[in-house]
Amino acid sequence: MKVSILQFPGTNCEYDTQHAFESLGAHTEIIWHKSETIPSDTDLLVVAGGFSYGDYLRSGAIAKFSPVMKAVSAYAKEGGKILGICNGFQVLTEAGLLPGALKRNEHLHFISKHHHLRVQSNENIFLQKLNNGDIVNIPIAHHDGNYYIDDAGLSELKANGQILLTYCDERGNEKNPNGSVESIAGVCNKEKNIFGLMPHPERAMELILGSDDGVKMLQGFLK
Repeated sequence: MKVSILQFPGTNCEYDTQHAFESLGAHTEIIWHKSETIPSDTDLLVVAGGFSYGDYLRSGAIAKFSPVMKAVSAYAKEGGKILGICNGFQVLTEAGLLPGALKRNEHLHFISKHHHLRVQSNENIFLQKLNNGDIVNIPIAHHDGNYYIDDAGLSELKANGQILLTYCDERGNEKNPNGSVESIAGVCNKEKNIFGLMPHPERAMELILGSDDGVKMLQGFLK
């Protein structure tokens, strides 16, 4: 399997992402933001985390104008699979490829810690190796992770099974770290080929680092 990983100025998780997928047996390639094409053999395109363009203006708001994003949109329209992690999630919402928006955390502080998530919908390739109701422990590291969507949009997400993950405690009870609407931590598009989440599964690949719950999440993409 071939995983292509986007790199913008300020991205800092592309090599963690590369390591994670290579540890699962995938081939990877890092794509600079000035590229105007996506490699034709790409099975999964990852928009990695970090602080693209220093998060100036608004997280992901400048990255969406990078030359590569035209190719990303074309790849998405053709049904290509895309995963946006943290800043990557922000880029995908700013580009209109995922619904909703990411705002400043409710308490205005940067968060960096492990946090539990509850699987809300596994009827998609991303979470197919997990069960609905499963609890995973995945690191979060963000300042603008407060997911917002209006009432009409929220109703659509629910109706289409687009809410993938919600924040919770170790028992599965709601525990919202950033003010996100209904504690949403990750969503997908209606077609279920574009996925975004604020937590970092690529940082949860080894027990020695605190959790290996990210393994089953990323394995869902493997052929």
